Amino acid sequence: MKAIVQDTYGSADVLRLDDVPSPAFGANDVLVRVHAAGVDPGVWHLMTGRPYLVRALGFGLRAPKVRVRGRDLSGVVEAVGSAVTRVAVGEEVFGTCESGSFAELAVAREARLAHKPAALTFEQAATVPISGVTALQAVRDVARVSPGQRVLVIGAGGGVGSFAVQIAVAYGASVTGVCSAANADLVRSLGAGDVIDYAVAEIDAHGPVYDAVIDTAGNRPLSVLRRALAPEGVAAIVGGEAGTGSVLGGFERQLAAPLFSIRGGQKLRPVTAKETAVDLEVLVELIGSGAVTPAVGRVYPLAEAPLAIRDNHAGHAHGKSVVTVVAD
Repeated sequence: MKAIVQDTYGSADVLRLDDVPSPAFGANDVLVRVHAAGVDPGVWHLMTGRPYLVRALGFGLRAPKVRVRGRDLSGVVEAVGSAVTRVAVGEEVFGTCESGSFAELAVAREARLAHKPAALTFEQAATVPISGVTALQAVRDVARVSPGQRVLVIGAGGGVGSFAVQIAVAYGASVTGVCSAANADLVRSLGAGDVIDYAVAEIDAHGPVYDAVIDTAGNRPLSVLRRALAPEGVAAIVGGEAGTGSVLGGFERQLAAPLFSIRGGQKLRPVTAKETAVDLEVLVELIGSGAVTPAVGRVYPLAEAPLAIRDNHAGHAHGKSVVTVVAD
Protein backbone atom coordinates (compact mmCIF):
# COMPACT_ATOMS: atom_id res chain seq x y z
CA MET A 1 0.00 0.00 0.00
CA LYS A 2 0.99 3.65 -0.36
CA ALA A 3 1.79 5.53 2.84
CA ILE A 4 3.62 8.57 4.19
CA VAL A 5 6.54 7.14 6.18
CA GLN A 6 9.64 8.24 8.06
CA ASP A 7 12.68 6.40 9.42
CA THR A 8 14.17 9.17 11.57
CA TYR A 9 12.88 12.11 13.59
CA GLY A 10 13.09 15.50 11.92
CA SER A 11 11.25 18.15 9.92
CA ALA A 12 8.73 17.34 7.22
CA ASP A 13 11.69 16.70 4.94
CA VAL A 14 12.10 13.24 6.52
CA LEU A 15 8.68 12.19 5.24
CA ARG A 16 8.23 10.36 1.96
CA LEU A 17 5.47 8.60 0.04
CA ASP A 18 6.45 4.94 -0.24
CA ASP A 19 5.16 1.41 -0.78
CA VAL A 20 4.93 -0.48 2.52
CA PRO A 21 3.31 -3.75 3.62
CA SER A 22 -0.31 -3.63 4.68
CA PRO A 23 -0.61 -3.55 8.49
CA ALA A 24 -1.40 -6.72 10.43
CA PHE A 25 -4.41 -6.68 12.74
CA GLY A 26 -5.57 -8.64 15.78
CA ALA A 27 -8.78 -10.00 17.23
CA ASN A 28 -10.04 -6.62 18.53
CA ASP A 29 -8.85 -4.62 15.53
CA VAL A 30 -10.50 -3.24 12.43
CA LEU A 31 -8.70 -2.83 9.11
CA VAL A 32 -9.93 0.38 7.49
CA ARG A 33 -9.47 1.49 3.89
CA VAL A 34 -8.70 5.14 4.55
CA HIS A 35 -10.51 7.81 2.56
CA ALA A 36 -9.38 10.83 4.57
CA ALA A 37 -7.13 11.63 7.55
CA GLY A 38 -7.06 14.67 9.82
CA VAL A 39 -3.96 16.79 10.45
CA ASP A 40 -3.46 17.82 14.07
CA PRO A 41 -0.51 19.20 16.09
CA GLY A 42 0.23 15.74 17.45
CA VAL A 43 1.39 14.68 13.99
CA TRP A 44 4.15 17.29 14.15
CA HIS A 45 5.25 16.15 17.62
CA LEU A 46 5.46 12.50 16.56
CA MET A 47 7.29 13.46 13.34
CA THR A 48 9.94 15.59 15.06
CA GLY A 49 10.13 13.71 18.35
CA ARG A 50 9.91 17.07 20.08
CA PRO A 51 9.60 17.93 22.83
CA TYR A 52 11.67 14.99 24.08
CA LEU A 53 8.84 14.19 26.45
CA VAL A 54 7.17 12.58 23.40
CA ARG A 55 9.98 10.05 23.10
CA ALA A 56 9.96 9.33 26.82
CA LEU A 57 6.23 8.53 26.61
CA GLY A 58 7.03 5.46 24.51
CA PHE A 59 6.86 6.67 20.92
CA GLY A 60 10.50 5.76 20.27
CA LEU A 61 13.69 7.13 21.82
CA ARG A 62 15.92 7.31 18.74
CA ALA A 63 13.42 6.82 15.92
CA PRO A 64 9.64 6.60 15.63
CA LYS A 65 8.23 3.21 16.62
CA VAL A 66 5.42 3.73 14.10
CA ARG A 67 6.79 4.72 10.70
CA VAL A 68 3.49 5.95 9.21
CA ARG A 69 2.17 9.34 10.34
CA GLY A 70 -1.39 10.38 11.11
CA ARG A 71 -4.00 9.20 13.67
CA ASP A 72 -7.41 10.66 12.67
CA LEU A 73 -9.17 8.70 9.96
CA SER A 74 -12.41 8.04 8.15
CA GLY A 75 -12.99 5.26 5.67
CA VAL A 76 -14.59 1.92 4.92
CA VAL A 77 -14.10 -1.29 6.89
CA GLU A 78 -11.96 -3.68 4.87
CA ALA A 79 -11.72 -6.53 7.40
CA VAL A 80 -12.37 -7.18 11.09
CA GLY A 81 -10.75 -9.24 13.82
CA SER A 82 -12.45 -12.31 15.28
CA ALA A 83 -13.64 -10.47 18.43
CA VAL A 84 -15.08 -7.41 16.67
CA THR A 85 -18.87 -7.08 16.98
CA ARG A 86 -19.80 -3.40 16.54
CA VAL A 87 -18.71 -2.83 12.95
CA ALA A 88 -18.78 -4.95 9.81
CA VAL A 89 -17.00 -5.13 6.48
CA GLY A 90 -18.22 -2.45 4.09
CA GLU A 91 -19.44 -0.01 6.76
CA GLU A 92 -18.26 3.59 6.87
CA VAL A 93 -16.43 4.47 10.08
CA PHE A 94 -14.32 7.19 11.66
CA GLY A 95 -12.01 7.34 14.65
CA THR A 96 -8.33 7.07 15.54
CA CYS A 97 -5.64 4.53 14.80
CA GLU A 98 -2.12 3.77 15.99
CA SER A 99 -0.77 2.22 12.78
CA GLY A 100 -0.74 5.56 10.91
CA SER A 101 -3.63 7.03 8.90
CA PHE A 102 -1.65 8.74 6.13
CA ALA A 103 -1.94 5.47 4.28
CA GLU A 104 -4.30 3.48 2.11
CA LEU A 105 -4.98 1.03 4.92
CA ALA A 106 -4.89 1.53 8.68
CA VAL A 107 -5.62 -0.56 11.78
CA ALA A 108 -7.82 0.81 14.55
CA ARG A 109 -9.12 -0.64 17.78
CA GLU A 110 -12.86 -1.26 17.64
CA ALA A 111 -13.16 0.78 20.86
CA ARG A 112 -11.86 3.86 19.05
CA LEU A 113 -14.21 3.75 16.08
CA ALA A 114 -17.78 4.84 15.44
CA HIS A 115 -20.05 4.68 12.42
CA LYS A 116 -19.64 7.73 10.20
CA PRO A 117 -22.73 9.96 10.08
CA ALA A 118 -24.27 9.68 6.65
CA ALA A 119 -24.60 13.45 6.45
CA LEU A 120 -20.81 13.94 6.67
CA THR A 121 -18.30 13.57 3.89
CA PHE A 122 -15.22 11.50 4.60
CA GLU A 123 -13.22 14.74 4.77
CA GLN A 124 -15.56 16.19 7.39
CA ALA A 125 -15.58 13.00 9.43
CA ALA A 126 -11.77 12.85 9.47
CA THR A 127 -11.60 16.15 11.35
CA VAL A 128 -13.72 14.93 14.26
CA PRO A 129 -11.98 12.19 16.28
CA ILE A 130 -9.00 13.92 17.93
CA SER A 131 -10.05 17.57 17.74
CA GLY A 132 -13.74 16.95 18.42
CA VAL A 133 -13.18 14.61 21.35
CA THR A 134 -10.53 16.91 22.85
CA ALA A 135 -12.91 19.87 22.60
CA LEU A 136 -15.79 17.84 24.06
CA GLN A 137 -13.77 16.68 27.05
CA ALA A 138 -12.35 20.18 27.62
CA VAL A 139 -15.79 21.82 27.58
CA ARG A 140 -17.83 19.10 29.30
CA ASP A 141 -15.43 17.38 31.70
CA VAL A 142 -12.71 19.91 32.54
CA ALA A 143 -14.39 23.33 32.29
CA ARG A 144 -17.85 21.83 33.03
CA VAL A 145 -19.61 24.45 30.96
CA SER A 146 -23.27 24.98 31.79
CA PRO A 147 -26.13 27.12 30.43
CA GLY A 148 -25.76 30.86 30.88
CA GLN A 149 -22.01 30.86 31.38
CA ARG A 150 -19.58 33.09 29.51
CA VAL A 151 -16.88 31.09 27.75
CA LEU A 152 -13.70 32.27 26.04
CA VAL A 153 -12.18 29.98 23.39
CA ILE A 154 -8.59 30.82 22.47
CA GLY A 155 -7.56 29.53 19.05
CA ALA A 156 -11.20 29.44 18.01
CA GLY A 157 -10.42 29.18 14.31
CA GLY A 158 -8.35 26.01 14.57
CA GLY A 159 -9.16 22.31 14.81
CA VAL A 160 -9.95 21.95 18.53
CA GLY A 161 -11.09 25.55 18.89
CA SER A 162 -13.69 25.37 16.13
CA PHE A 163 -15.29 22.37 17.83
CA ALA A 164 -15.02 23.95 21.30
CA VAL A 165 -16.97 27.04 20.16
CA GLN A 166 -19.83 24.94 18.82
CA ILE A 167 -19.95 22.52 21.74
CA ALA A 168 -19.94 25.35 24.30
CA VAL A 169 -22.81 27.04 22.43
CA ALA A 170 -24.67 23.70 22.33
CA TYR A 171 -24.25 23.52 26.11
CA GLY A 172 -25.98 26.88 26.44
CA ALA A 173 -22.98 29.17 26.89
CA SER A 174 -22.30 32.62 25.45
CA VAL A 175 -19.00 32.28 23.58
CA THR A 176 -16.26 34.73 22.70
CA GLY A 177 -13.67 33.46 20.26
CA VAL A 178 -10.04 34.57 20.08
CA CYS A 179 -8.58 34.27 16.59
CA SER A 180 -6.95 36.12 13.72
CA ALA A 181 -8.88 38.66 11.68
CA ALA A 182 -8.84 36.17 8.79
CA ASN A 183 -10.76 33.63 10.89
CA ALA A 184 -13.26 36.04 12.47
CA ASP A 185 -16.11 35.31 10.05
CA LEU A 186 -15.60 31.57 10.43
CA VAL A 187 -15.67 31.80 14.23
CA ARG A 188 -18.84 33.90 14.19
CA SER A 189 -20.48 31.40 11.83
CA LEU A 190 -19.74 28.67 14.39
CA GLY A 191 -21.83 30.50 16.98
CA ALA A 192 -19.46 32.88 18.76
CA GLY A 193 -21.31 36.02 19.80
CA ASP A 194 -18.12 38.05 20.04
CA VAL A 195 -14.62 37.81 18.58
CA ILE A 196 -11.31 39.15 19.87
CA ASP A 197 -8.61 39.72 17.26
CA TYR A 198 -5.45 38.69 19.10
CA ALA A 199 -3.40 41.11 17.01
CA VAL A 200 -5.45 44.03 18.34
CA ALA A 201 -6.37 43.14 21.94
CA GLU A 202 -5.33 40.75 24.70
CA ILE A 203 -7.73 38.09 25.95
CA ASP A 204 -8.48 40.05 29.14
CA ALA A 205 -9.74 43.03 27.15
CA HIS A 206 -13.18 42.69 28.79
CA GLY A 207 -11.76 42.04 32.26
CA PRO A 208 -12.13 38.95 34.50
CA VAL A 209 -15.56 37.97 33.22
CA TYR A 210 -15.31 34.45 31.79
CA ASP A 211 -16.64 31.47 33.69
CA ALA A 212 -14.49 29.21 31.51
CA VAL A 213 -11.49 29.67 29.25
CA ILE A 214 -10.68 26.93 26.72
CA ASP A 215 -7.09 27.61 25.69
CA THR A 216 -6.09 25.70 22.56
CA ALA A 217 -3.34 28.08 21.43
CA GLY A 218 -0.74 27.39 24.11
CA ASN A 219 1.13 30.68 23.84
CA ARG A 220 0.03 32.73 26.85
CA PRO A 221 1.36 32.66 30.41
CA LEU A 222 -1.05 31.17 32.92
CA SER A 223 -1.14 34.54 34.69
CA VAL A 224 -2.75 36.08 31.59
CA LEU A 225 -5.42 33.38 31.52
CA ARG A 226 -6.22 34.15 35.15
CA ARG A 227 -6.75 37.83 34.31
CA ALA A 228 -9.59 36.84 31.97
CA LEU A 229 -11.20 34.37 34.40
CA ALA A 230 -14.01 35.22 36.76
CA PRO A 231 -13.18 34.68 40.46
CA GLU A 232 -14.59 31.11 40.39
CA GLY A 233 -13.70 30.44 36.74
CA VAL A 234 -12.00 27.40 35.21
CA ALA A 235 -9.32 27.40 32.52
CA ALA A 236 -8.91 24.22 30.46
CA ILE A 237 -5.34 24.01 29.07
CA VAL A 238 -5.17 22.10 25.78
CA GLY A 239 -1.76 21.23 24.35
CA GLY A 240 1.39 23.31 24.36
CA GLU A 241 2.22 24.09 20.79
CA ALA A 242 3.97 27.40 21.30
CA GLY A 243 6.64 26.24 23.75
CA THR A 244 10.28 26.28 22.71
CA GLY A 245 11.85 24.06 25.39
CA SER A 246 13.45 20.89 24.05
CA VAL A 247 12.34 18.68 26.94
CA LEU A 248 8.76 19.78 27.75
CA GLY A 249 8.05 22.25 24.95
CA GLY A 250 4.94 24.20 25.90
CA PHE A 251 3.62 21.41 28.09
CA GLU A 252 5.18 22.91 31.19
CA ARG A 253 2.03 25.06 31.37
CA GLN A 254 -0.05 21.92 31.86
CA LEU A 255 2.28 20.70 34.58
CA ALA A 256 2.21 24.08 36.31
CA ALA A 257 -1.54 24.66 36.00
CA PRO A 258 -2.55 22.84 39.22
CA LEU A 259 -0.09 24.99 41.21
CA PHE A 260 -2.05 28.09 40.16
CA SER A 261 -5.20 26.50 41.58
CA ILE A 262 -3.95 26.05 45.13
CA ARG A 263 -5.04 29.48 46.27
CA GLY A 264 -8.24 31.30 45.39
CA GLY A 265 -11.36 30.16 43.61
CA GLN A 266 -9.97 29.98 40.07
CA LYS A 267 -9.03 26.56 38.70
CA LEU A 268 -6.48 25.93 35.95
CA ARG A 269 -6.66 22.37 34.71
CA PRO A 270 -4.79 20.47 32.00
CA VAL A 271 -6.76 18.57 29.36
CA THR A 272 -5.57 15.04 28.69
CA ALA A 273 -7.98 13.76 26.09
CA LYS A 274 -8.68 10.10 25.40
CA GLU A 275 -10.52 9.13 22.25
CA THR A 276 -13.31 6.62 22.84
CA ALA A 277 -16.22 5.29 20.83
CA VAL A 278 -18.56 6.57 23.56
CA ASP A 279 -17.51 10.18 23.05
CA LEU A 280 -17.47 9.75 19.28
CA GLU A 281 -21.13 8.77 19.58
CA VAL A 282 -21.80 11.91 21.66
CA LEU A 283 -20.34 13.94 18.81
CA VAL A 284 -22.41 11.97 16.30
CA GLU A 285 -25.52 13.09 18.21
CA LEU A 286 -24.39 16.73 18.27
CA ILE A 287 -23.64 16.57 14.55
CA GLY A 288 -26.96 14.91 13.83
CA SER A 289 -28.84 17.62 15.72
CA GLY A 290 -27.11 20.34 13.71
CA ALA A 291 -25.37 21.77 16.77
CA VAL A 292 -21.91 20.86 15.46
CA THR A 293 -20.60 20.97 11.90
CA PRO A 294 -16.93 20.13 11.24
CA ALA A 295 -14.99 23.13 9.93
CA VAL A 296 -12.84 21.63 7.20
CA GLY A 297 -9.86 23.73 6.21
CA ARG A 298 -7.52 23.03 3.33
CA VAL A 299 -7.62 19.56 1.80
CA TYR A 300 -4.32 18.03 0.65
CA PRO A 301 -3.68 14.91 -1.45
CA LEU A 302 -1.69 12.15 0.24
CA ALA A 303 1.54 13.08 -1.52
CA GLU A 304 1.31 16.60 -0.03
CA ALA A 305 0.94 15.44 3.57
CA PRO A 306 4.36 16.94 4.46
CA LEU A 307 3.11 20.35 3.29
CA ALA A 308 -0.10 19.89 5.32
CA ILE A 309 1.98 19.30 8.46
CA ARG A 310 4.19 22.33 7.73
CA ASP A 311 1.18 24.59 7.20
CA ASN A 312 -0.56 23.34 10.32
CA HIS A 313 2.50 23.88 12.50
CA ALA A 314 2.99 27.36 11.04
CA GLY A 315 -0.47 28.33 12.29
CA HIS A 316 -2.11 28.65 8.89
CA ALA A 317 -5.15 26.60 9.88
CA HIS A 318 -8.63 27.84 8.93
CA GLY A 319 -10.65 25.06 10.47
CA LYS A 320 -8.94 21.66 10.46
CA SER A 321 -6.76 20.47 7.58
CA VAL A 322 -7.35 17.09 5.96
CA VAL A 323 -5.29 14.68 3.88
CA THR A 324 -7.26 12.68 1.32
CA VAL A 325 -6.15 9.17 0.45
CA VAL A 326 -6.91 7.90 -3.04
CA ALA A 327 -7.01 4.10 -2.81
CA ASP A 328 -6.58 1.80 -5.79
